[in-house]
Formats: sequence, structure tokens, C-alpha cells
Amino acid sequence: MHLFRTKSVEQSIRDTEAPEHRLRRELSAFDLVVFGVGVIIGTGIFVLTGQVARDKAGPAVAISFILAAVVCGLAALCYAEFASTVPVAGSAYTFSYATLGEFPAWIIGWDLILELALGAAVVSVGWSGYFVSLLDSIGITWPETLANPPGEGGVVNIPAILLVLLVTVLLVIGTKVSSRVNAIVVAIKVSVVLLVIVAGLFFLKADNYTPFIPPSQPSESTEGIHAPLLQVLFGVTPVSFGWLGIFAAVAVVFFAYIGFDVVATTAEEARNPQRDLPIGLIGSLVITAVLYAAVALVVVGMQNYADLSTAAPLADAFKAVGHPAFATIISIGAVAGLTTVVLILLLGQIRVMFAMGRDRMLPPWLAQVHPRFGTPYRVTIIMGALVAVLAGFIPLAQLAELVNIGTLFAFVVVSIGVVIMRRTRPELPRAFRTPLVPLVPILSVLACVFVMLNLPVETWLRFLAWMVLGTLIYFAYGHRHSRLRVAEKGAEPK
Repeated sequence: MHLFRTKSVEQSIRDTEAPEHRLRRELSAFDLVVFGVGVIIGTGIFVLTGQVARDKAGPAVAISFILAAVVCGLAALCYAEFASTVPVAGSAYTFSYATLGEFPAWIIGWDLILELALGAAVVSVGWSGYFVSLLDSIGITWPETLANPPGEGGVVNIPAILLVLLVTVLLVIGTKVSSRVNAIVVAIKVSVVLLVIVAGLFFLKADNYTPFIPPSQPSESTEGIHAPLLQVLFGVTPVSFGWLGIFAAVAVVFFAYIGFDVVATTAEEARNPQRDLPIGLIGSLVITAVLYAAVALVVVGMQNYADLSTAAPLADAFKAVGHPAFATIISIGAVAGLTTVVLILLLGQIRVMFAMGRDRMLPPWLAQVHPRFGTPYRVTIIMGALVAVLAGFIPLAQLAELVNIGTLFAFVVVSIGVVIMRRTRPELPRAFRTPLVPLVPILSVLACVFVMLNLPVETWLRFLAWMVLGTLIYFAYGHRHSRLRVAEKGAEPK
């Protein structure tokens, strides 16, 4: 069936050599690890720790962070095999095209466009809030009307727009330049995180760790479309604390790791993708898991978990021990952290659309690279402008969870794809092999589905609506113009 025709790995690799579509291989394994750390460490490390400790897991929140890293690690092992076997831009889209076929590839590409573009816009808005707060701490007042979109007490979010435009310029100039800026900013935010950990050690109280796993108790349940799908389907009553609370917390803190898969979108720009991509994917996860667990242990040791704030737990914990100056340092870390998150999410989103344009599932002119900079400048400028508009003018709070479900869907598809490619193309050289296939991919799918079931029904409905829109666009354009279909007919598209 034409909808499920696959694009061979060999053809995908040959397409990367076309002069008009060739990206420069400039990224080292270190660059990829820094990209991964840069996109993972964001507000999660400064906000989620307190929220989840107080409401779900208590002092054992560090266990939840480790378990969430294991869930992501299962998917990372699958991504690592694909990225080293098919070192082509596009991540899950390209992998799906090689295993599941054209229509599933389109669906996953459309899903990634939603995940990464919306994620970049949402994070830009979060960056704006920290930036305005930081200005306020040094005596500069930014007008509220120019820091919020219509409907949220403002006219336009200018800081968010400026950030997206600055990042867009960096991405047009070149991936290597972007990686250098990213490395500098990541160094700043990791330094802030380490400073917070070390400083917090001096204010730990043993009593705050007792009991380490508080007794379980029922938590508030929601109804209707706001309820988690797990509750609607199976009548599962939400639980806080105890081991069930720790596992419930995994579904929340999982989102702190979202974004590591963006490393796979840069496969075509890695110097030695077979070696460097697995290092980038798995190395960044290990580093951030250690940092997240350490921060979690420090914050619950500084202040009793029941007293932690949900808005700024780390900053408020330092205020509680008489050191409010650390709140400013933490704001600096958050501003630096979110800058790199926006940069890397937008980079990944652009590479997915670049791959889709090269396959003519989207207009091919999107995949043209700049003659001097060697970057897909057209799609970069277009998507940078679109994300800037979203960040500046659209209230995004209700749409943020779409980023999460989009990521999880991509994880599921990649995990299934590894099993399929092992059966259909066992002879392919694999520089990295996912261990214990099919066990690890199956565990990855089950873990991701569990987290997806903990998302609200309204998130599922919005996601399905986006998929329906993508299907309509595929049949209106992508299906008729795809390179594979045109090659079968023996003619070039008009």
C-alpha cells in the first residue's frame, strides 16, 4: 500500500549528499552532550522539585527523578541505535520513514512540529517571566502590559519575542556558532545548579528526611476532561506519598527530562554520528539525572517537604534559612537555562521540517541551505517568526501539556521502530545496538504509555485534533508530492 511505502536507509543517506541539501558536519560528541544538557535543564530543576515533593513523593522525590530518568533512558537506548544506524536529520520522522512507512512518518513529523515549536514558544514565555523578575531585582521595572499576551493582562510579550528572534539569528548563522553560545550558557546554568547544591548542603537538617517515604494517602481527584485518562478509563484513585505516590510523581517529573531526543535531530551534523550520537543522548541523560536527584535531596533537606512552595521552592528554601540573595542567583540560572532550551528546541524543530521538505512531504524550497552558512535558513526564518508570534501574542498555558504527549508519542514510535528494523534489516551495520531487544523497547513503550495515561483527557482531545489536521494536510499535499511517490511514477513533481 502506498501509504506505508518505506524509504530505505541507503536512500536517506544518499539524500544527505545533495549539494543543495547538505548540512555541515561540525558537531563533536561534547557538543551533543552539551546540547542534551542544555535542553533538559530548564525550569524543571528549579520548580518541579518542590511541587512534587510537597504533593506527591515527600523527601523521596529524588527516587522519582531517578525512575523518570530510567524511563527516558529506555527510549534513549532505542534512539541511540536508530541515530547511529540512520545518521540523517529528522529524528523520529526519519526513523519512522525507514520502518513504518510514509504516512506514519508524516504523522510523527507533524507531531514533532507541534512538540518542538509549541515547546519553544512555551519556554520563551517562561524565560520572559524570569527575565522580568531578574530586572526587577536590580531595580528595573518592565511594564506588565509588554510582558504578557492579550488575555493575560498584557498587549504583547516583548522579551519572549526578542529571545526567539535572537535565537533564530544564531541558528541562521550556523550550528557550530549556536553550539558555542550554547556551551557558554550551559556552563553558566550548571555552575548555578552546582552552587545551589553545595551551598544547600550547609543548611540540611536530618529531621527533614524523616520519614523519607511518608505514609500513602488519597489525593484530590478531578472530574471530566480535566481528569487523567487513567482515572477516566479505570477509575484509579490518585494517591499521594508511599511507593504509589513515588510512581505517580514519576509521571510529573518525567517532563523535566523532555527534550533529550532533540540530540537525534542533529545526526546529519555530527562529525562521527555512529559514535557521537549515543554518547550525546545517553551522556546528557546521566548528567542531568544526577543533578536533578542532588537538587531534590538538597531542597527537601533544607526545608520540610510540607512547607515547600510550588512556585519557587529552591529560592524560597534559601529565604527560609536566611539567605534571600540566592533567589537572584537562581533567577540567573533559570534565565540562562531557558535560553538554551529555546535554542535547542527550535533547532530540532527546524531539522525535522528540513527533512520533510527534502522528502517533498512539505514544499522542497524549505530544505534549501544557505550558500555561506550551510544552514536551512528559509525554514529557520519562517519558524522563528511563527514561534515569536506564538510566544508574544498567544496565551499558551493551557497548551503546554501538548508538548509532553507529543514527545511521548515519538518515544513510543521509535521504540517500536527498533524492533521492526531488527527484523526487516538485520544486516544493517549498527555502531550502537539497543540491548535486550525486544525487552527494552517493550519496556520503553509500556513506560511511555503509562505516563501518557496520566495526562488529562483534554490534552488527548487536543492532540487528536492536531493529528486530524495533519492527516488532512498529508492527503492534500504530502501524499501527492512525496519523492517516493514521484519516483514510482517516473516524473518530477510540478
